[in-house]
Amino acid sequence: MNKPAAEKKTLSAKKTAAAKNGAGTRPAAATETPRKSRRGSRATGRVTIMDVAHEAGVSTMTVSRALKAPDLVQEQSRERIIAAIAKLGYVPNQAAATLASARSQVIGVLVPSLTNAVFIETLSGIRDYLSEAGYQFLIGETGYSREKEAQLISTYLAHAPAGFLLSSSDQHEILKKHAAMRHIPAVRMFDLGKSNEDFSVGFSQIKAGYTIARHLIDHGYKRPAFLAAQMDPRMLKRREGFRKALQEAGIVADIEVLLPDPTTVGMGAQLLRKVLESWPDCDAVFCCNDDLALGALFECQRRGLDVPGRMAIAGFNDLSWAACATPSITTIITPRYEIGYKAAEMLIDQLRGKAIPKGRLDLGFELAVREST
Repeated sequence: MNKPAAEKKTLSAKKTAAAKNGAGTRPAAATETPRKSRRGSRATGRVTIMDVAHEAGVSTMTVSRALKAPDLVQEQSRERIIAAIAKLGYVPNQAAATLASARSQVIGVLVPSLTNAVFIETLSGIRDYLSEAGYQFLIGETGYSREKEAQLISTYLAHAPAGFLLSSSDQHEILKKHAAMRHIPAVRMFDLGKSNEDFSVGFSQIKAGYTIARHLIDHGYKRPAFLAAQMDPRMLKRREGFRKALQEAGIVADIEVLLPDPTTVGMGAQLLRKVLESWPDCDAVFCCNDDLALGALFECQRRGLDVPGRMAIAGFNDLSWAACATPSITTIITPRYEIGYKAAEMLIDQLRGKAIPKGRLDLGFELAVREST
């Protein structure tokens, strides 16, 4: 049936007006269903918070509030938002949240090595606490290099981290040089700061070295040696404590072999060979970690030297196999997991504005006396 001429003129006029407004023949936007999903940004294909709001029939502010503080949003709105997120597959954009708050939910963690069991256990403690607190962390391996430490710190600062967990005083000094660190909290692990204002969780490395030396002296050893590698600040503090105890006992602290290379079991054997070649009267060795101590034990067994009769051996850290060696190795038990957990807790407490009664948390250590001494 043909339409009346008046109706045709009206439709033609509407099409002409729509064309002039740039809308073509598409119906006006106001006629669209309010909750129809746009299925992601046209530019990136990523589902946005605006898409969720459109699908749920609420404002973007309500969606944001539901994600950050759900108790402040009415239950019906919350349920619609949850359903919209599930339907659209929305993933919150952490980068956008960081820009909005100038701070992320990410913690920067710097450790010297990712193959050393000591730091792996500490990272486990960090992971367990941060996961409970709703934070993630970025791990940086410094390789005991000050240059790499500075590079990683600069890289992490570009991502606006909420805070830092550090493994050395050198890293702490590098951070202080960055203006961006003025408002970013940091906690140092393994060693202790000089005061409560310098947040740290660990134990006295000097006292640990002193304790091993006193043990050897009390057991009648007259010519103890100090064997070390890596040459990091914590090792040097153990050396300081070791030498102090010897000097107090009237023993000359002149038997030392130090290498800058990473520690290995084989290096422990190498260091003991050097000691026996240069100081054949040496009767005890304090190795700065258990890997070196095991290598020294193997070298003694290869040479047929009785342990501890001819040579006493002490290590550091109490790795899992130290008590299983034959003979079992005397060592210092360090609270590695607890250091990571407590350091993370101290950092998050700072971020949440909680009072911290002890900014310098000494977790102590234990001397495990075993068959090797």
